Amino acid sequence: MNEKFEEILSRDLHQFLISMNEADERLPECPDVEEKWEAIAKAYIPDGIKEFQNYPTASLGWMMYIGMAVAKMWDTEWDIYSKVKDLYVYMRDKRGYDSMDEYIREDVLLLQGADYTNLEKLTGECASRVYNALMHQHLEPGTKEAFEGYVACLHQLYLMGAAIQLKRMGYHMTKV
Repeated sequence: MNEKFEEILSRDLHQFLISMNEADERLPECPDVEEKWEAIAKAYIPDGIKEFQNYPTASLGWMMYIGMAVAKMWDTEWDIYSKVKDLYVYMRDKRGYDSMDEYIREDVLLLQGADYTNLEKLTGECASRVYNALMHQHLEPGTKEAFEGYVACLHQLYLMGAAIQLKRMGYHMTKV
């Protein structure tokens, strides 16, 4: 179920982001960012699950911000950031879990005004779409399947966050 679910999520989010002109038809390939996923997920999941019950879209959306932040770090100072032992904890501990979105938008992505607000709306919409898709799976809370579904959602949000940021920084995957 979950591989198919993750594929459907990926397609839906990707098409939505294309329609918003936030992603290209062909998703970027950035192995350095993708390689950080597993370590970030392991560190994030205990916090994310704790928040999911009361704040599901924040629990999901924060991972999209993390994907954007890692892509930005890759573009600017990867020789430094690639050596940070735990990138998630590094970001979380700047202002705490609850303010991680603001930290990333302000201090990592350097957004202000309409750009800041528009990214908040976009991330919220993506998190809502993914949450809605997850709820439509009718998974029993606390089960292995529910956990795998949650992780699939986080994974796609991380990858799409990175894709959005890479496009915003001028990276485009085109046929040669």
